[in-house]
Amino acid sequence: MSSSSTDKVRASHILIKHQGSRRKASWKDPEGRIISSTTRDDAVAQLKSLREDILAGKSKFEDVASRYSDCSSAKRAGDLGSFGRNQMQKPFEEATYALKVGEISDIVDTDSGVHIILRTG
Repeated sequence: MSSSSTDKVRASHILIKHQGSRRKASWKDPEGRIISSTTRDDAVAQLKSLREDILAGKSKFEDVASRYSDCSSAKRAGDLGSFGRNQMQKPFEEATYALKVGEISDIVDTDSGVHIILRTG
């Protein structure tokens, strides 16, 4: 398998961390106090609500990512840039490659937390 640039995808995401996340701190919760008390179910519920608002046109993905994502990519409206196979956690990679450009994933679980992914390229 060659890894030419055509094998790469580009995506943005929104990450909500929870007490099961491997790293319980983020740019908006440096001490991890909120993350440590957030259950996975609570994180999923929050993310589902944010996703519904985006799909209904009430919110823009980029704005929601900048405000709510626990990933440092929030500074870039959730943009992770381009990446190829085996560069992201497997569930995240598989979900991103399965999306068409412009599509938003359902909830994706990784060791980092729960995500929704927008494929942008």
